[in-house]
Amino acid sequence: MTAEELRAKSEDELGEELIRLRKERFNLRFQKASGQLENTARVREVRRDIARIKTVMTERRRSAAAAQA
Repeated sequence: MTAEELRAKSEDELGEELIRLRKERFNLRFQKASGQLENTARVREVRRDIARIKTVMTERRRSAAAAQA
């Protein structure tokens, strides 16, 4: 998922995607601990996607605050 794709989504869609990715990260951690994780690169992808979503959400909050000031 790219930042461009994320910027095209609404705030609600970003929130839902963030929740979904956090759940996936939680499940991946359990799989890793139990030795069932096959695609170890997915952990890194999910972690970075979460960071991208949080970055886009922060950008929107800051631009909205700047517009009000």
